[in-house]
Amino acid sequence: MSKDYSDKKYDYNDRDPLTGKIIAACYQVHNELGPGFVERIYLAALKAALKKLELNYQEEKEFLVSFQGEKIGKFRADLVIEDKVIVELKALEGRVPKIFESSGLNVGLLVNFGNPRCEIRRLMTSP
Repeated sequence: MSKDYSDKKYDYNDRDPLTGKIIAACYQVHNELGPGFVERIYLAALKAALKKLELNYQEEKEFLVSFQGEKIGKFRADLVIEDKVIVELKALEGRVPKIFESSGLNVGLLVNFGNPRCEIRRLMTSP
C-alpha cells in the first residue's frame, strides 16, 4: 500500500527527522500558494516556513567544484539547511547529483513547485 503524501496526518519523519520537517514545509508552501509563481516566491515562502520551524539555513551558499584535484569553479545552492541538506527549487535533475557530490553533503531535496502537485524527491549519496 502506498503512502498518501497529501494527508496531513502522514509522518514525514519516517526516514529522517530533518528532511521530514523540510518536506512538510514544502508541502505547506505548495498547498497554500499552488503552482504558477516564479522560483523566488516559493523560496521566500519556504524560508518563512523554515524560520517558523526554527531551522537554520543559508541561501545561495557557494561550493567549490574540483576536477582532478584542481579547483575549476563554484556553484550556489538555493538553500543549505542545518549544514546537512541541500534544497534546490525547480533544479534540473541532471544537475542535482553533481551539486551533492561537489558539496560533500549526503542528503538533498529536489523540489518542484511548478506542477499542480508539489513534487519532492529525496536524494541520498553514500558518505
